[in-house]
Amino acid sequence: MLAAGAVSLEFAHRIGDLKVREKSPRDLVTQADLAVEQYLIEALKDIEPNAGFYGEETGQTDDQNLRWVIDPIDGTHSFVRGQVFWSISVALERNGVLELGAVFAPRLHDLYLAARGEGASLNGQKIEVSKISNLSEAMVSTGFACLRAGLEENNLPRFGRIAKATLGQRRFGSAALDLCLVAQGQVDLFWEQELNLYDVAAGALILAEAGGEVCDFKGRPGLYPKEVLATNRRLTAAVLPLL
Repeated sequence: MLAAGAVSLEFAHRIGDLKVREKSPRDLVTQADLAVEQYLIEALKDIEPNAGFYGEETGQTDDQNLRWVIDPIDGTHSFVRGQVFWSISVALERNGVLELGAVFAPRLHDLYLAARGEGASLNGQKIEVSKISNLSEAMVSTGFACLRAGLEENNLPRFGRIAKATLGQRRFGSAALDLCLVAQGQVDLFWEQELNLYDVAAGALILAEAGGEVCDFKGRPGLYPKEVLATNRRLTAAVLPLL
């Protein structure tokens, strides 16, 4: 992950020369996304030769039972503007179960890691979710991928309801990093709709191993990328009616 971060920073240091195009309206891809994903694919083949891949830029291989799930730069909009809240996300999934998760924020020098059943860490130190149990004391984060997708049933009404009920609201721009911030206790809950598995797979495992939980907007446990609610467990019941 650190080496992949170095690849991304080579491009970040010459942002002005970066080639950027739209994959779809308001959805950007850069040379950096492509280069980081290709670097990770080649490096991960050495770690688990039998695994397939599901990458944001290169799509899915035929092997779906064991696969690496990769988002080379989660937060490309932030990346191209020279901001710090973007990350590289890699997870290993076996038969639909997340086994390993890594999220690296190169500009922040923060590396989050988790293995199923072994806990989660930030830069080698164990992390745990917050103990906040009152929604009125909660710091929350969200995103608006649903607006980019043009959904009529979107996050704006939800944001209005939850913002009124909580202490503070943040918009970081990287779902992978949002999940890690809940895992670390900087944020107490995160929600977003219309994401993809590669956005949230690694972060979801890191959060679970730090004592948090992920469900959909109806409270159904598990990772459903089109409706993601991630909390410290103590706030789930209180926020669900607002979703």
